[in-house]
Amino acid sequence: MVLRRVAHAVFLGCAIVIVAPHMVRADPRAVVELFTSQGCSSCPPADQLLGELSSDPSLVVLSLPIDYWDYLGWKDTLADPWNSARQRAYARNRGDRQVYTPQVVINGTVHALGSDRAGIERAIVQTAHHSGRLSVPIQVSLADGKIQVAAAESDENSAAQIWLCAFTKAIPIVITRGENRGRTITYHNVARHWLKLGEWKGKAATWSVPVGTLNGADVDGAAIIMQSGSADQPSTILGAATVALH
Repeated sequence: MVLRRVAHAVFLGCAIVIVAPHMVRADPRAVVELFTSQGCSSCPPADQLLGELSSDPSLVVLSLPIDYWDYLGWKDTLADPWNSARQRAYARNRGDRQVYTPQVVINGTVHALGSDRAGIERAIVQTAHHSGRLSVPIQVSLADGKIQVAAAESDENSAAQIWLCAFTKAIPIVITRGENRGRTITYHNVARHWLKLGEWKGKAATWSVPVGTLNGADVDGAAIIMQSGSADQPSTILGAATVALH
């Protein structure tokens, strides 16, 4: 299932995962964003693969349900127009007009078929040579009901935005209409709420976010993404980290 549109964006990252009260450092190989839809018959294998990838501590993975297939007979219950706009922005930035499901975007710079494990691994290897990729250490922890975020100083030339993406680790959905009618599909690390924390300009900086400000009682994790560019024109992910909220 393919939809061609214009879009601009890119992603890079470096992750440090801190699980309170102990601090565990993980330098991820990649940030993997899956654009998927409950109305897409080609997506279930990609959704399953993302679940498998989510157990790999060297990866930061997110599922971003889109809404542009809702007209096919089933309205995606997890879809967010923000996710659709982000996917189009990535395509505009790459200049290839490739917007489809299931599509993964690796480190904000390279896309691949979401169900192609070998293709995803090739994209990870390819982006390993991109300047700035996962080069800025990010620390994140949970203490006193707040998410504490710290970005290190770096000589990276790019300014960047710091985003928090609150996610739910697993959401089973019973689909009763459309191309996946009769199936129950579990979606993993589902993006539920995006929040811009601020700007980073190469100097060490910190942010604090009360967990209570995040929408949805089902949110149980958060990913911190440092990304060059803007929401309308996202580019290389310079750093990333995740933290469990429960």
